[in-house]
Amino acid sequence: MSDDGKAVAAEFGEVVNMTAKEIERWLDTDESKSVGQKDGGGESVGHESGRKIVKLLQGKASDRTEEDYAHMRKVIGYVRRHLAQRPSGDVKDTHWRYSLMNWGHDPLK
Repeated sequence: MSDDGKAVAAEFGEVVNMTAKEIERWLDTDESKSVGQKDGGGESVGHESGRKIVKLLQGKASDRTEEDYAHMRKVIGYVRRHLAQRPSGDVKDTHWRYSLMNWGHDPLK
């Protein structure tokens, strides 16, 4: 793995603070399915990303492809941007939190 790959994997590990099992359970909820941009009315971009994150977390680091690292970079960027837009007040039951959780980050952890 290149130094860049190691750096991406390390940052991905920082922003994704949910386990594969937690993400899987979350993706099965109505709340998870209620948020995000849906292309053509199907699965949202974030929900699809969550499924990819589960595979990344369950797989071996040595088996990761450039496509995997590209997705990890996308996750890092999304989570960092979204965290900067935190709404005021209690965020427990907000679309903001639900979207982040689809991307593997629970801001209440």
